[in-house]
Amino acid sequence: MFLDFVAGWFSHDLAIDLGTANTLVYGRGRGLICSEPSVVAITSDNAGQSGQRVRAVGHEAKEMLGRTPGTIQAIRPIKDGVIADFEITEAMLRYFIQRAHNRGTLVRPRIVICVPPCITSVEKRAVRESALSAGAREVYLIEEPMAAAIGAGLDVTAPQGNMVVDIGGGTTDVAVISLSGIVTSRSIRVGGDKMDEAIINYIKRKYNMLIGERTAEAVKIDIGAAATHSKAATQEVKGRDLIAGIPKVIVATSDEIRESLVEPIHAIVETVHLTLEKTPPELAADIVDRGIMLVGGGSLLRDLDQVLRQETKLPILRSEDPYTAVVHGAGKALDNLGLLREVSLQ
Repeated sequence: MFLDFVAGWFSHDLAIDLGTANTLVYGRGRGLICSEPSVVAITSDNAGQSGQRVRAVGHEAKEMLGRTPGTIQAIRPIKDGVIADFEITEAMLRYFIQRAHNRGTLVRPRIVICVPPCITSVEKRAVRESALSAGAREVYLIEEPMAAAIGAGLDVTAPQGNMVVDIGGGTTDVAVISLSGIVTSRSIRVGGDKMDEAIINYIKRKYNMLIGERTAEAVKIDIGAAATHSKAATQEVKGRDLIAGIPKVIVATSDEIRESLVEPIHAIVETVHLTLEKTPPELAADIVDRGIMLVGGGSLLRDLDQVLRQETKLPILRSEDPYTAVVHGAGKALDNLGLLREVSLQ
């Protein structure tokens, strides 16, 4: 116990939001340290001695997506909120931990990692082992909606209902929280990535043109919208003509992008409805008064809050910084060990 207390003085404890699209790292006493894409570029060893070598992580690796030669692969090791590639995730975690923990490896950090509420015991073990192998002294896991609620400033320990909708890159997690626990929750594998995929498929169908993931994401951010009355906008979209096989440019409108996003948005709204149906009446009464808190990068889609308000007839609030709410909540739990032990998964 004493050694652990001393270790706490000499190590920089970290909170990590290990997301499908982006990984955010919070350092205790230092705030948000880094926010980078969850992408790792690996080089295949031609000599075949060691197999694979990490070439780049984060922003540098994301720039390589869809642009690599045969010897280099740009991989996203987190799929739908869970680890798909154990070794690559470990390499990515090691990179972020070493970058954040700049006092060297004399004392290893305590680490809090945010995970989806639908995580299985096997996936929990994989996350823990990856973090321990990457240099953690102690690993705590917190469910993302719980961390998001703390980060959004909600009192999760009180005997009252708080509803959180966390729209991330790979998953949308909807949860009702009371007394430091999740009372009811639903998680679907629909998020920012599925929206990008929907835009790619729509442009392929309508214009016989293929665009990349990064282009689809840029279009979604610039002119994407959820409501029919959203402000009209247009944007040039560049890709490859599927018939002629040559580069092509089209002008996409915000109405077209909204049309392409109907299915993923409907899935999110349906998940909110299904969670509300399972909510105990006393907590449902609290939600009528307190509203629904929107967090996650996907919640920044223009007018998504208006669509949810219209569909649920409930107040919809968006946290001050939806993008960092989860990691800031994990960071607050890291600062308060009593709260951390209360809300972390066993």
